[in-house]
Amino acid sequence: MTGGNESCTAGPTSMSYLTCLTYILEEWTGVEDIGDYLSYAFYILWVLFPLVVVFVLPGVIVVLFYASILWLHIYQRKNEIKEAYSHDVWIGAREMLATIWDGHGRIWHGYELHGVENIPQGPGLVVFYHGATPVDYIYFSARLHIMMKRCCSVVADHFVFRLPGFRILLEVFGVIHGPKEACVRTLQEGHLLAIAPGGVREALFSDEMYTVLWSDRKGFAQVAIDAKVPIIPMFTQNVREGFRTLGGIKILRSLYERTRLPVVPLYGGFPVKLRTFIGEPIPYEPNMTAEELAAKTKAAVQALIEKHQKIPGNIFRALMERFQTHKKED
Repeated sequence: MTGGNESCTAGPTSMSYLTCLTYILEEWTGVEDIGDYLSYAFYILWVLFPLVVVFVLPGVIVVLFYASILWLHIYQRKNEIKEAYSHDVWIGAREMLATIWDGHGRIWHGYELHGVENIPQGPGLVVFYHGATPVDYIYFSARLHIMMKRCCSVVADHFVFRLPGFRILLEVFGVIHGPKEACVRTLQEGHLLAIAPGGVREALFSDEMYTVLWSDRKGFAQVAIDAKVPIIPMFTQNVREGFRTLGGIKILRSLYERTRLPVVPLYGGFPVKLRTFIGEPIPYEPNMTAEELAAKTKAAVQALIEKHQKIPGNIFRALMERFQTHKKED
């Protein structure tokens, strides 16, 4: 190799590094005109680079999840003795992870939380529109923990509980799958609970039109009625521009309906502006039926979308909003 480099620099004029590398490869491989192949490879890489980026960036969120899990395992090992003397050994871990995730939201998305005064002092059911990923809920939960020192449990789809290594993360942050009795019990114990009635279907198959895909679901409304708590509507601006899905492909929709597995690919991870808006609580009314409360909640979430989201969503516009001054609406 040394001899090859010396031959590259020999003579009155020196070759460029790329030319020298081409010369060395031709010497090693015996393949002539290898520079043409390299030029073609670099061209293909340049053309495909944007496509690669939009599918690689979502992996950053996955890495953060597993970094959080690793931190919890380390924390657990360091605090096994303290566990016998503390009512909640995970307080410090929650503080640390809330700080990490809130920092990620501030830096990558300029994350803002508006309407936190609408969160009741006691229990309440937070109902929100589900983006392609739940990253906006994670930012909301982290900011809420930092600002109000309150934890908010959340209802997740069953496939989340099958993800390798996630058990400790779900337990520490109060993620539950249900059933209805567990949700009611959580609220009756005085906690906040969050749920996205659209679930995985809304996450994968809604689009930049921000269509609310709740079908005729009313179980969340019955939970609020049984627990006698208010419902707090919530929506995050530009949540569809941060991450997009290929849910418009019909075969993927059919596959999901048959298997209930989230097989639709994600892309994005763009640093768009994210603002979470919390609407006014819908108070508990003993005479209201679950159907009426579900319809009222859906209308409240839809109203937040219409008020705070420009439709159809646009990734470039959402990026530019990072540089705009936001005037809080009444």
